[in-house]
Amino acid sequence: MLNEKVVELLNDQIVKELYSAYLYLDFSNFYSEKGLDGFANWYRIQAQEERDHALLFYDYLHNNSEKVTLGAIDAPSVKLDALMDPLKEGLKHEEYVTDLIHTIYAAAKDVNDFRTMQFLDWFVKEQGEEEKNANDLITKMELFGGDPKSLYMLDQELGARVYAAPSLVL
Repeated sequence: MLNEKVVELLNDQIVKELYSAYLYLDFSNFYSEKGLDGFANWYRIQAQEERDHALLFYDYLHNNSEKVTLGAIDAPSVKLDALMDPLKEGLKHEEYVTDLIHTIYAAAKDVNDFRTMQFLDWFVKEQGEEEKNANDLITKMELFGGDPKSLYMLDQELGARVYAAPSLVL
């Protein structure tokens, strides 16, 4: 059995990951409405990744004979006006998720739950990649977003992204 507090945090993380998927679908919708289908594709794939992250936590709890408790998912409340808004909000959100993962890790460490710590190692690495990707998008938009031809090329680059399911073994 896992520690009660760790189980609670893992259950909460399922909801947070599903919220992340919902938030990124909102970003995808914003870019679709702006005619930037590549940006929309990039965030739609982000939404798929976040959904799969939620399922990894779900499976981990089940594989450890723990009860999964699903909570309500809030609607995204970020205001999106400028093309840069989703990118900056995405970075802030990834930093928030990193803090959540670190909190779960610290709780597992406090009770010597090495199994959960090992499970979370993948997420710690993943969050580093997510923050880098978010920063890179902001940098590219700052460099190229003001020029229509460059923005078009950036949109094409983001449109080429394809989904790859995570390969975490539980």
